[in-house]
Amino acid sequence: MPAPDTAPRRSDRSPWNWLLLVPIVLPLLTFVFNADSPRLFGFPRFYWLQLAFIIVGVSATTLVYRMGKRS
Repeated sequence: MPAPDTAPRRSDRSPWNWLLLVPIVLPLLTFVFNADSPRLFGFPRFYWLQLAFIIVGVSATTLVYRMGKRS
C-alpha cells in the first residue's frame, strides 16, 4: 500500500459530474409535467416529457463521460 502522500490522485473529481444532477432532479419537479396540455401527436404532456427526460439523461451521461475521459 502506497504512503498517503504518494497515493495516486482520484480521477472521478471532475466538475462535469455535477451535470448528472440534472436528469435526477428534473423528473422530480412535478409542476413541469402536471398538466394535460399541450399535447404532442395526441399524447398528453406527461408521456412525451417522460421520453424527453430519457433523452436528457442519456445526453448528460454521454457528455459527462466524454468530458471526464478527456481530462
